[in-house]
Amino acid sequence: MASPRLEGNFVSPELDCSDFANLEPLYQALLDRPIESPEDAEQWLIDLSDLQAVVSEYGARRNIDLACHTEDKAIEAAYMNFIENVRPKIAPMVFKLQKKLIESPHAAALEATDPRYAVLLREWRTDVEIYRDENVPLQTEVTRLTTEYNKLRGAMTVEFDGREQTLQQLARYLEEPDRSVRESAWQAGEQRQAQDRERQDEIFDKLLDLRHRIATNAGLPDFRAYTWKAYGRFDYEPADCVRFADAIEQTFMPLVERLDEERAERLGLDRLRPWDLAVDPRGRPPLRPFDPADINRFVANTKAIFERLSPQLAEDFASLSDNGNLDLESRKAKRPGGFQSTLNAVRQPFIFMNAAGVQRDVDTLLHEGGHAFHTLAAREEPLTFLRHAPIEFCEVASMTMELLGCDHYDTFYDDPEEAARAKRRQLEGIIRFFPWMATVDQFQHWLYTHPDHTRAQRTEAWLEISGRFTSPLVDFSSLEEAQRSRWQRQLHIFCYPFYYVEYGIAQIGALQVWRNARQDCKQALADYRKALSLGGTRPLPELFAAAGIDFDFSAETIAPLVDQLGKELEKLQE
Repeated sequence: MASPRLEGNFVSPELDCSDFANLEPLYQALLDRPIESPEDAEQWLIDLSDLQAVVSEYGARRNIDLACHTEDKAIEAAYMNFIENVRPKIAPMVFKLQKKLIESPHAAALEATDPRYAVLLREWRTDVEIYRDENVPLQTEVTRLTTEYNKLRGAMTVEFDGREQTLQQLARYLEEPDRSVRESAWQAGEQRQAQDRERQDEIFDKLLDLRHRIATNAGLPDFRAYTWKAYGRFDYEPADCVRFADAIEQTFMPLVERLDEERAERLGLDRLRPWDLAVDPRGRPPLRPFDPADINRFVANTKAIFERLSPQLAEDFASLSDNGNLDLESRKAKRPGGFQSTLNAVRQPFIFMNAAGVQRDVDTLLHEGGHAFHTLAAREEPLTFLRHAPIEFCEVASMTMELLGCDHYDTFYDDPEEAARAKRRQLEGIIRFFPWMATVDQFQHWLYTHPDHTRAQRTEAWLEISGRFTSPLVDFSSLEEAQRSRWQRQLHIFCYPFYYVEYGIAQIGALQVWRNARQDCKQALADYRKALSLGGTRPLPELFAAAGIDFDFSAETIAPLVDQLGKELEKLQE
C-alpha cells in the first residue's frame, strides 16, 4: 500500500503528471499569485514545493521502473514521455518561478531572517543566470542518449559457466583462486564490451557536442564552467580538483604500489594482470557473504549491522522493506549499478542495486543505506528544494556507513578470519578508489575543456591521465584495446558529467568521521545524524562542521588519514 503524502494541500494526490496539460494550470497559478509580504513568499514556496515534490516523485518512479525493466517497451515509453513531453515544458515555468521570487522585494527579508532561504536564493540566482530556453531541447536529447547508453550496458550479458550472466554476475569469477577461470571471465567480459565500443564512442561524441552547445548558449566558455554553476559548487574551484589529484598521487599512490608489491609476492607473480586484482592473495576461496537467491537474508544481516551502530538506523532501514522500497537482486534487463532515489512526495527513499552474492554487495547496501538515512533524517524540512544536501556531503552520509559497518561484518561471516578479510578488502578498496576517482575526474576536466578533440586525442589523454594513477606492477600488455576504452564502463562520464570528484571529497569526510568514531563512536554518530538532519539548509563547509569534520581535501588533511588506513591494514595482515 502506498504511503501517505506529507506535502501541503496545493496539489491533489490524484494529479496525473504524465500530461503537462494537467500541470500547467498549477504552475501558472503560482506565477500569477501576488507576493505581497514575506509571509506570502513563504506560503508560495510551500505550495511550489508541494507541486515540485509530486512531479519529482513521478519522474523518479518512472526512472526506477525503467532501471528495473530496461526491456519493457511500455515502461520505456512512459519514461521517455515524461523526459520528452513533460519535463521540457516544466523547465521554462520553473525558471519563471525562480525569477519571480528572486525579483520580489520580499526575498531580502527571507534571507535576512532565516539562513535556509539564503542558501536557497543563492542556488536559484545561479539557476536563473545559466538558464536558456534553447537548452531545454538539448538537455532532453542528452537524457535520450544517456538512456540509450544505460540500455546498451543493461543488455550486456555473456554465456559463461554454462549460463547467461550479466557483467555484474561475471565479476564473481574474478575472485576465484583458479587463475585460468579469472582470466577467462575477464576476457569474456571485455569481448562483450568490445561489441558495443564503437556505439558507445558515437553516443559520447554526441553528448560532448550537446553539452558544449549548452554551455556556450549560457554564455560560458565550456561545459566545465557551466557544470560548476549548475551543480552549485560555490565552495571550491576546478583548480582545487587538480590539487586534489596531485595530493592523491603524492599520498595514496605509494601505498597502492606497496599493496600491489605484497599482492604479487603472495600470488607468486612477477607482475599483476587485470584479473589478479580481486582474488584473495593467499588463494583462499572467494568471500561469499550471502546466497544471491536469499535476498531476505542479505537484508536481515545488513539490518543487524545498523542495529549495532544505532537502533534508530535499524528502524529507518526496516522502513524500506516495509514500504516495498528495495529492489536488490541482479537479473537480465536490469540497469547496472546501484542507487538510492528519493520519492519526494512521500518523503521516502528507494534503493536499487544488483546483488550477486559478493562482498561488494554488502558495502553497496551499507552505502545506499546511508543515503536513505539522509533522506529520512531531512524529511521534516518543509521545502523539497532544501532537503537534499550538496552531493559532496550526501556521499559522506553513505561512505560513513561503509566505514562504520565494516567493523560488524561478522553478521555475515561466522568465521572471524573471513570477517577480517572482508574488512581488509573494504579498506584496501577505499585506498584503491582514490587513484581511480582522480583518473575519472581529471579525464573529465580534459574532455570538456578540449571540446573539439578527436577520438585518437581522447584515447591519448585517457592513457596519459590513467598512467599517473596506475601502479607499474599492473601489466596491460596485449590488452591495449581494453585499456584504451576502460573509461566507457564508468557511467558517470556518460550520464553524470563531473559527478565523481564528490565521491573523493566525501570519502575524505567519511574517513574523518571514522577517525572520530574510533575515539567516541556514540558522539560521532550523534554528530553525523545532526548533520544529516540539516538536509541542504546550510552551505557545504557548515554541513561538514556539523558532522565534526573539516571541509578540506588538501595533502595536509589527507596524509594523516592515509597513515591511519595503512596502520589499520597492518592490524589485518593477511
